[in-house]
Amino acid sequence: MTEDEILSHLDNYKWGYYCQFIDLGHGYSYLIDCRLNIFKKGGEWAVAAERLGYNPRGGRIELDICYVGNCLTNLEHYNGQDTNYYTVYPVDEERFWATVEGEALIADATFWLVRGQQIDLSRRKQDYTDAGIELKEYEPGEIKVEEVGRWLITKHRDLLRATDEELYKSIPRHLKKILVLDEWYHRDFNEIDQPPVSDAQLRASYELTKQFREKDQEMDFDSFVALFRSQEQSTNSYNQDQRESNRPSAYETWQLLAKVIATGDLSMYKPTLAPNTHWKFWPESGSL
Repeated sequence: MTEDEILSHLDNYKWGYYCQFIDLGHGYSYLIDCRLNIFKKGGEWAVAAERLGYNPRGGRIELDICYVGNCLTNLEHYNGQDTNYYTVYPVDEERFWATVEGEALIADATFWLVRGQQIDLSRRKQDYTDAGIELKEYEPGEIKVEEVGRWLITKHRDLLRATDEELYKSIPRHLKKILVLDEWYHRDFNEIDQPPVSDAQLRASYELTKQFREKDQEMDFDSFVALFRSQEQSTNSYNQDQRESNRPSAYETWQLLAKVIATGDLSMYKPTLAPNTHWKFWPESGSL
């Protein structure tokens, strides 16, 4: 097991349609907290990245665990395929919905149940200010769910993070946890899946959709192909930019972590880049 082999595995994480790399800026989920766990035993290794966020569409605070490694097991399945994500819900659903209206805390909300423990909530603006949280207050006195989560993480971090049992869900038990990072320098690496499409397939699609188009929206087949190929090229350019700039092997964090994994020597991790995994650095998370 070499550093290059580890980096190649990280760069080529997409072994299936539903596998993705650590996505702190996820557009459908407000980032609350994250943590990185590194496991190793001999030539086997795994990364379990935790991402705590609020998904307003799902209506829950979700703790996603993203797995990458060369020995993963017991992965979740979706639509008949493996996915490298596993989701935990640390906040009791019934109690959560009793305290939330829309995407904000109700006026008389007092507590949540987090992993069975009663955790007091706060509606005092000063408490949030003291924690470095500037309330959006789209309505006077309004406190959004993600703001509550970001305040709670400063008080009850351990309760809102993954347990070892949850981390080991898809990691063989004989691996040892050798490194835990509460912060690091990160770049989201998101490639767009784009299977090749032949002209024959485009012709079939053109004929199939032709009956549904209004006459004033009609275009000839050559124009249809040109439009599709232009969009295809745009996607290819985006993916190329992602791979050149944001793939794990392209920057210091994972280069150093590959050294740690290959050697087991924790002193190899001496980053020079300032960490950027705090939620303040990901304002686009949850924006879709």
